[in-house]
Amino acid sequence: MPHPEGYRKALRLMKQADKFGRPIINFIDTSGAYCGMEAEERGQGQAIAENLAQMMDLCVPVLSIIIGEGGSGGALALAVANEVYMLENSIYSVISPEGCAGILWRDGTKAELAANTLKIRAKDLLGFGIIDKIIKEPTGGAQNNHAETFENIKAALIEELDALAKLSPSKRVQKRIEKFSKIGVYNE
Repeated sequence: MPHPEGYRKALRLMKQADKFGRPIINFIDTSGAYCGMEAEERGQGQAIAENLAQMMDLCVPVLSIIIGEGGSGGALALAVANEVYMLENSIYSVISPEGCAGILWRDGTKAELAANTLKIRAKDLLGFGIIDKIIKEPTGGAQNNHAETFENIKAALIEELDALAKLSPSKRVQKRIEKFSKIGVYNE
């Protein structure tokens, strides 16, 4: 659960990578940004918003992979990327299933119902266009074979970095903006 300083450090390093033409790869596993009063006093919301805005304009390839939990603005602050991938057993959501169940039904034990309703799994998010690719995990999950998981991630990254390297910096920025502009748009 990053604090505002963590987001500011990440942004500083992403700007440095942009300056020197290095691609950016973010591995995301957080239930969300730290939500304590002291984080709010130090500008948690502003730090997240700054990341969202600044990442949109990075000229280098940006890839983000959700490797566990991608929760709320805490995850989104690192997921403004040309491509967003998820390990197949990961989740990505605006709120935890327990938090959602507590709000909707005043009953945290309905977390499974909330998870199904939220559609937070990789296959659902791919269908909605929220993520771009699902990275296969070994049988039983990534924890059962780290080497195979790393090879699957590596293959996906190499393929996409090669494709993004062929685009001009302005085209990478344009495609990133278009990608996020389509999310949440509903057409009848």
